[in-house]
Amino acid sequence: MKEQFYKYIQNLQDQIIAGLEAVDGHAKFREDLWERLEGGGGRTRVIENGAVFEKGGVNVSAVHGKLPEAMQKLFNVGEADFFACGLSLVLHPKSPMVPTVHANWRYFEMYDENGNIIQQWFGGGQDLTPYYLFEEDATHFHQTCKIACDKHNPDFYTKYKKQCDNYFWNAHRNEARGVGGLFFDYCKANEEQSMQDWFNFVSEVGDSFLEAYVPIVEKRKGLAYTPEHKTWQEIRRGRYVEFNLVHDKGTLFGLKTNGRIESILMSLPPNVQWVYDHHPESGSEEEKLVKVLEEPIKWIVD
Repeated sequence: MKEQFYKYIQNLQDQIIAGLEAVDGHAKFREDLWERLEGGGGRTRVIENGAVFEKGGVNVSAVHGKLPEAMQKLFNVGEADFFACGLSLVLHPKSPMVPTVHANWRYFEMYDENGNIIQQWFGGGQDLTPYYLFEEDATHFHQTCKIACDKHNPDFYTKYKKQCDNYFWNAHRNEARGVGGLFFDYCKANEEQSMQDWFNFVSEVGDSFLEAYVPIVEKRKGLAYTPEHKTWQEIRRGRYVEFNLVHDKGTLFGLKTNGRIESILMSLPPNVQWVYDHHPESGSEEEKLVKVLEEPIKWIVD
């Protein structure tokens, strides 16, 4: 399974990058290959100062070795060996009319002293963070997620949308990071789903990413915007940074386990503002977004 999934995410990285470079039309992704001293490594690809994307990264990694102490405590186990691989991406567009997007798909194995697999699971998801709300964009993103989920289980979309709304919640601000999407974790073999079934589901979601995001970018990238729009984007980016550094489990885990800092902090935007006690003008488009983020919304009507 680990060879199958690692090959899949390497190919998916190529496909996503080709699609994003075509949308940007100006900048290309820079590749940075790296190795992890304890075992494994990755292929980081970053885009900066594009016509559409101000900054973004699409990274794959596969790491292995002794389970770090922080993970031993998390999983309530003693010393063990592990393997983990995944693709993680974040894209911060230049235009405040185009939403930021995040996605990742990952696989994990843990072994006993004889090298036998004792735990294995998949995780991942994709979510959208707009600065100006276009309801049809949020609906399109969620509809694409639902189509991918429905091919495997009619309950998956509702379940994993709720988990996404719960996870990407900026608790110290009491607001959502964005308009959500999907989030799933610890997807293990059970009576209904084999590991191959989970692979098929996760790859279905991964394959849907460009269809979920690119049409939104194409529709919004040419819209005019003002310096005031840009200021609002940078203020909202501050909330994105807060979530990633305060609440995001992947970021915190990487920082605590000698992860590669450049790859971990690739998710942060280049320009951010924190304005003291800022509140959007009553009745404005900015206030419209904030009100939507106060409580999760059902973007698809059954």
